[in-house]
Amino acid sequence: MTELDAMRRAIQLAWQGWGRVAPNPLVGAVVLREGNVIGEGFHAEFGHRHAEAAALEGVGTGAEGATLVVSLEPCAHHGKQPPCTELVIQHGLARVVVAMADPNPVAAGGLDLLRAHGITVELGVMQAEAESQNASFLHQFKGLRRPFVALKLSTSLDSRIADRAGSSRWISGPEAREYVHWLRAGFDAIGVGGRTARVDDASLTVRGELVPRCTPKRVVFTRTGELSPTSRLLMTTTEAPVILARSGAGSLGMMDYADAAGVTVIQGEELAELLSKLWQSGVTSILIEGGGELAGSLLAGGLVDRFYWIQAPVWLGDRAIPAFQGVPAPLLGAADRWHVAERRPLGADTLLVLDRR
Repeated sequence: MTELDAMRRAIQLAWQGWGRVAPNPLVGAVVLREGNVIGEGFHAEFGHRHAEAAALEGVGTGAEGATLVVSLEPCAHHGKQPPCTELVIQHGLARVVVAMADPNPVAAGGLDLLRAHGITVELGVMQAEAESQNASFLHQFKGLRRPFVALKLSTSLDSRIADRAGSSRWISGPEAREYVHWLRAGFDAIGVGGRTARVDDASLTVRGELVPRCTPKRVVFTRTGELSPTSRLLMTTTEAPVILARSGAGSLGMMDYADAAGVTVIQGEELAELLSKLWQSGVTSILIEGGGELAGSLLAGGLVDRFYWIQAPVWLGDRAIPAFQGVPAPLLGAADRWHVAERRPLGADTLLVLDRR
């Protein structure tokens, strides 16, 4: 196995920590000796051992002179776990290959420490892939003071999120719905627009095989805050917190039943302010699942960092509900071109993951 193959494997291993390691990053590691894998591991749970420790477990003296391939710079500080740099030095590794540097100033500095101990270090192997995998984690160090915003929409081939009668169940197939539950598990919050919350009456919970370490909050972006007292969201506040992010005036009756149901209400003049208040409350990432007006407003405001597009092989026509409403119409030469992070089938559907440059 080459070092490039090993890094590809490390990044693949890191995904197994999805939904369990946040606010820590996803990290995988592989130990190579003369092209053979003698150890591998990943960061599986927040507060538990890091990927390097998992990969080196059981390797013993076999690690001396070997190469460690890891998707993130080994940490150099004492946190919930001891420094990984100490472990690398103690095992006598000769070379460390790293995908990306650690942006966290508390944990950074590991590569310099390894070099000071005579260990050869190579940085930047599959860096783009590792950074894409940890986009939400990296976002925390950009100083934007708002959550990492991912927009997820399931649409027809002609970009419709519901038919002419307003029905959206089910545009996508079972494989896509299973993927969405896995995806939800990796976010602090799941958000929808007020109309979508009322029409779909979705519970917005994680119901797949992966159980998230922290249950995502449910956020409804609405002008009035009007929701039926018998909606699934308000009936399940003991299962997962509900936040009404309101940009307009709401009725006193709404405030009464929101308080009675244990719903948190935040107020802001615009989406950017509401997102900032969510960030202040501890929401570092949010997956927005519609509707079209909310999606359009977020895109128009430059507030979407990633777009998960699930496209079903069906046409719904001009009278169906469009996926994006109110998006500005620039000339082609001035239009933003997004970066394709992933493209693959989900059963009969197609997943396209796009990052804003």
